[in-house]
Formats: sequence, C-alpha cells, structure tokens
Amino acid sequence: MAEQRYQCGLDAAMHVISGKWKVLILWALDEHGTCRFGELRRTVGASEKVLTQHLRELERDGIVRRAVVVEEPPRVVEYSLTEEGHRLNEALGPLGDWGRRRMAPTG
Repeated sequence: MAEQRYQCGLDAAMHVISGKWKVLILWALDEHGTCRFGELRRTVGASEKVLTQHLRELERDGIVRRAVVVEEPPRVVEYSLTEEGHRLNEALGPLGDWGRRRMAPTG
C-alpha cells in the first residue's frame, strides 16, 4: 500500500471509511458475522458494482477478509471482518451512539 500523508488521525480514519456504504458494510459484518456477497447486498442495499468496489477497498485496507469457499461456478465468496476491522467497529461505536441520540425524537 502506498504511503499516505494525513493531517491527523481522523483524516486517516476517514480515508478508510469514506463512501456512503462502507460503514454499513462494517455494521452488517459485525452484526451478522461472515456473509456471502448476496447477503451483504440485501442487507446494505448497495448496487453490485458499488458493493464490489467498497469490499475491494476494505480488503485492500486490511479491514475485510475475502474467502473463496467454492471455486467452481457458481463461485461462493464469503466476507468477514479482520481484527483491524473489529477494532475499527469499536472505534465507530461512540459515533453510532451519537447518531442514535440525534435520531431520537426530542420533546
């Protein structure tokens, strides 16, 4: 992986989770454990093209593990979080808490 220059730790973190669907992919893998591509697509709601792109980026960044379970067609591929992915989800926990408070009705 090429060396990146970041302004701060948040900049580095946002580089990894940038994109509309990545945090939902992380949530789905944390919630459901190992998932096949189709399961992720239904859970997250992203198009096949975008989901493939984000999964490749998360795999490249060491956040998601891709395992080919069945080689011959139809190929079966499963995705799961790496240890680094679990640590990232733990770090995102307080942000999720903040978001849930924002979603709660006031009054």
